[in-house]
Amino acid sequence: MLKLTFLGTSAGVPTKQRNVTALAIESLNPYSSSTQNSHQSKKSRPWVLVDCGEGTQQQLLHTKLSLHQLTAICITHVHGDHCYGLPGLLASAAMSGRCEPLIIIAPKAIATLLEAIALTTELHFSFPINFMAIEDFLSQPNGENKAQVTIDLDNQHQLMINVHPLSHRVASYGFGITQIISHRTLNTDKLTTEGIPASALWGKLQQGQDVITEDGRQLYSADYVDNDSQRTRVIVAGDNDTPDYLSAAVIDADLLVHEATYTHDILNKIQAKNPDFDPMHSSARLVGEFAQKNGIQNLILTHFSARYQSFDNPNSSTSNMSHIRLEAENVYKGNLWLAADFDQYMVNGAVDKSDKKEHSRVQYLGSARDHKK
Repeated sequence: MLKLTFLGTSAGVPTKQRNVTALAIESLNPYSSSTQNSHQSKKSRPWVLVDCGEGTQQQLLHTKLSLHQLTAICITHVHGDHCYGLPGLLASAAMSGRCEPLIIIAPKAIATLLEAIALTTELHFSFPINFMAIEDFLSQPNGENKAQVTIDLDNQHQLMINVHPLSHRVASYGFGITQIISHRTLNTDKLTTEGIPASALWGKLQQGQDVITEDGRQLYSADYVDNDSQRTRVIVAGDNDTPDYLSAAVIDADLLVHEATYTHDILNKIQAKNPDFDPMHSSARLVGEFAQKNGIQNLILTHFSARYQSFDNPNSSTSNMSHIRLEAENVYKGNLWLAADFDQYMVNGAVDKSDKKEHSRVQYLGSARDHKK
């Protein structure tokens, strides 16, 4: 289960309703006792931040997300609306007493930015930063296959982050966030029927160990334990004018989050007005066509130009969200949402149980400001 909280959905500059780009992705384990206990779960959910536009740390104050549980930060590219908030957020994490290491996956230039700010402002980090330069990933032989970071959250809960090159005015990337949860269920009825009383042996069997009983019987874990696994995969794209670059990445993805900065006619007008300058963004139509062609079931659009007002009224002559929505709906027939700041979504990946696949689901939860769960 991955829970998404949009912290910023505007392109380029903030508006009164939208901050610039940032997206929090919490990794929830439904089998964890801490997740079932709502009081504990708020303080024990590891999460990943994709992009960190200016003001992101202020947006976080309207959520239950804690910088102490932040596991990794992924920066899609070096444009300011995606990274200017990073130094301040890291400084706040240090001042709050964070000690745990933090992974940053980003272009090399982000490391240069942080080094310059640390030097000129005497910024001290109280925690180790494990900086992973995307260029180093992709420069290796078969780089795209190696551009993956695996984070073990516990022995049955993994998070994998991989990188996908995109097309923009500067080097830009998308991130695949994949959660794998393994769950072992002990068949206690079978053990009881076979006259094997509850003991420490049960726990060893559930952990995958083969054991020998006191009367010399060999018990194999595979005979008494059902193994289920849940895989949830979300693709989050940075700025990108060629959605087809994600064709391989979206295979088996439960959700695509992609920019739709303009409608297609506005994009064409901008390009025609200044032929020497291409903003290199996607329109709602381009993304919708790509999602439909690739069989993507769930699509969230974000990163909207400030020219589009946040209300949805197709009868208004003022550019607004309805123009983005209708253009996408005209070519895409799957589940479509247009993100707003503080919108939250739950993504449940497919469960492989006894070779029977259950389809993934994406649920809109409302605003983080309305219910701070």
